[in-house]
Amino acid sequence: MTGEATTAVLGTDGMAALIRALTARGRTVIGPTVRDGAIVLAELTDGAELPYGWGVELAAGHYRVRPRADGAAFAHSAGPQSWKTYLHPQRERQWSADRAADGAWVVSEEAAPPPAYAFLGVRPCDLRAIAVQDRVLAGGPHADSRYRARRERAFLVVVECTEPGATCFCASMGTGPAADGGYDLALTEVVDAGGHRFWARAGSDEGASVLAELPHLPDDPALATGARDLVAAAAGRMGRTMPETDLQALMRETLHADRWNDVAARCLTCGNCTMACPTCFCTSAEDVTDLTGDHAERWRRWESCFDLEFSHLPGGPVRASGRSRYRQWATHKLGTWYDQFGSSGCVGCGRCIVWCPVGIDITEEAHALHTERAAGGAPGEEGR
Repeated sequence: MTGEATTAVLGTDGMAALIRALTARGRTVIGPTVRDGAIVLAELTDGAELPYGWGVELAAGHYRVRPRADGAAFAHSAGPQSWKTYLHPQRERQWSADRAADGAWVVSEEAAPPPAYAFLGVRPCDLRAIAVQDRVLAGGPHADSRYRARRERAFLVVVECTEPGATCFCASMGTGPAADGGYDLALTEVVDAGGHRFWARAGSDEGASVLAELPHLPDDPALATGARDLVAAAAGRMGRTMPETDLQALMRETLHADRWNDVAARCLTCGNCTMACPTCFCTSAEDVTDLTGDHAERWRRWESCFDLEFSHLPGGPVRASGRSRYRQWATHKLGTWYDQFGSSGCVGCGRCIVWCPVGIDITEEAHALHTERAAGGAPGEEGR
């Protein structure tokens, strides 16, 4: 990095100045704000739009915002959206075609320049999720050029977690609550007798340049130590855990466990978990035409492996039962993702637990499978 500031202490005015500095650099700043009874991601133009004084109450199938007395801006857990909403949009036009006067078709590829985003408030688990999607969508021989263009222009401001939610389990997945690189700026929020402050660190040259533009409070070595202690303590206060075992092996060795029947009796196969998940990436193509038949478009949209049509072949769907579709999602996320991409597809954010309408908990299911395997029962083959 350059010789510019790499660490600093910021006040709440520093957050407003950060948004202004990023906007002045031509970036669209996206961050958390309170809207429609939730803490959502939206474009920010002023620091006052951050969710100061708001936290969340989480449980399986339950989400509520609640006021906080300390005025913290980032003392909340993952909301209904993730950053893939912006890097890997839910619906995106691929090309359009128009019939010319001579009857020939003129095809135009969608060529809008990618936006230059600045993401403010990225949690360490979501930072890891972005890295996972980078491997899936920007790596390999068939990279998604549009994803890669958006990702290359994105400026990431990560905020370390000091207060995990009741459905968080990032510590089990090794994805938080501390940030270990891959960001432009990292912040740790501290609200104590010394005031409301942010310990800031630059992780890139541009991050250092931006940090140098912000108003700084006097250096306070004790703040850095206190911030690290808060993050370390958060690791021991996770609301959920995964079993302490090789999850890849667990998924492989319990494919016919009776537990899959139990979860199938509850699962609605609605796909909420895949829509909320920050790493799920599956899409399908959708072709549309106007009423004249002279204009056509191809759109790419998110798809879910819970959709019966997702694995449909001429002979019918490959996974016809809800049991098989939930098992496919869970075993891919926790197991075969390693075979494809070299890591787990789960980052422990807990969104799939919160936004499941019947409260199915992936950590509970993993523990149940672990217990069944340890008991040495003879798993059934029904519902394959």
